[in-house]
Amino acid sequence: MNKKDRILIADDERVVRESLYHWFTEAGFIVTTAENGEIALKNFIREKFDLLLVDMKMPGIGGLELLKRVKELDNEVIVIMITAFASVSTAITALKNGAYDYVTKPVDPDELTHLVNKAIEQRNLKRENKLLKENLDEISKSENIIGESFLMNKVHELINSAASTDSTVMIRGECGTGKELVAKTIHSKSKNKYFPFLSIKCGAMCESALEKELFGEDPGTSDGNQIVQKGKIELVEGGTLYLDEVNSLSPKLQVEILKVLETKQFCRVGNNNPISANFRLITASTENLEKLVKEGKFREDLFYKINVFPILIPPLRERREDILLLAKEFIKLISTRVSRPIKEISKEASEFLTNYDWPGNIRELENAIERAIVIGKKNEIEVEDLPFQIASIQIDLDDDKKSLSAIEKRHILKILNENKWNISKAASILEIDRVTLYNKINKFNLHRISK
Repeated sequence: MNKKDRILIADDERVVRESLYHWFTEAGFIVTTAENGEIALKNFIREKFDLLLVDMKMPGIGGLELLKRVKELDNEVIVIMITAFASVSTAITALKNGAYDYVTKPVDPDELTHLVNKAIEQRNLKRENKLLKENLDEISKSENIIGESFLMNKVHELINSAASTDSTVMIRGECGTGKELVAKTIHSKSKNKYFPFLSIKCGAMCESALEKELFGEDPGTSDGNQIVQKGKIELVEGGTLYLDEVNSLSPKLQVEILKVLETKQFCRVGNNNPISANFRLITASTENLEKLVKEGKFREDLFYKINVFPILIPPLRERREDILLLAKEFIKLISTRVSRPIKEISKEASEFLTNYDWPGNIRELENAIERAIVIGKKNEIEVEDLPFQIASIQIDLDDDKKSLSAIEKRHILKILNENKWNISKAASILEIDRVTLYNKINKFNLHRISK
């Protein structure tokens, strides 16, 4: 139990309020009192409480009414009723309205403390189970990494090898290659798969926010206005912590993470008491960390600590035989999500997808397929349904550059526009095959202009 849990006591008897206040304050809780239901409700709306001790009979808003209102605001808050007039009917009413339990006056402090501890313990277990279920639901989606190319078969082998160890893993690859999916798959195949998988995008937060996200915060104040916040290192206990964009860590956080990995301990921000750390670390980077080490921007000792088991995810342009497999899988998933009929891919669109370089990799391909499904009018995905064919960048056909490359570029674009980007017809006129035409479209970054 976290003795920083917050308790709100609502009772119109001053003696009861004060005795319970001192009792639970000495037990380590943060306690607020209210002399009636109106004040208690205002406090509850203004602040976050973990548990309420509510007198059944109070002037104005009574205990049952207060119970009903706080449950409407936060259904997970624990409410224990206190009554001097215990009866079966009042107890049943309170329990039906969401009360955890009730006690009778005069209150036995030891009995009530035991009940409070039990309620909070059950609440914490419920939250942990919910987090575990959400985590299992999430990682169950990550078992199917699509790819039958030679390079992806090597990645599958590395994933299986990494999953059988507790070593730190460094995943490298361009943006959109599926690094987090690989991390989740390693976790789901490991012996710790029933423990949490938590991820942090290091480049999305400033240093102070990221520090609190990692280590949590314990202000140590006595005014009751701040609550202990657990960080991801504490919440991931026994599981896997995934740090994306690890290359963006500040020098200070590099030192702190290295210390955690070496000592298996950490401290919350604002507290120097060490807490044990038990988790598996997987990191990812789009940048060359060896280069950052040489430039003095990344600690060499931390690099060696996190680079025990490196995995490189190839970009789509290096595994073109996987592109159509991915596209067809996205068609099935997206069609189901947006309630559209599952489409085929036309021969021309298939050739275009296969020959396009995909600078945004899998993420760009998924977005392209989603757009094609949403705007496409036919049963097949056509080239004109794909977003890179309807770009907003216009090529000036009156460009006065005289180089052979510029002349070729203008001529190809002219033929494409004259034939409404019918690839087969344009390729026939240019006396080249369609694959060559697609390569030239990519080479010259040609785009169809939306009308």
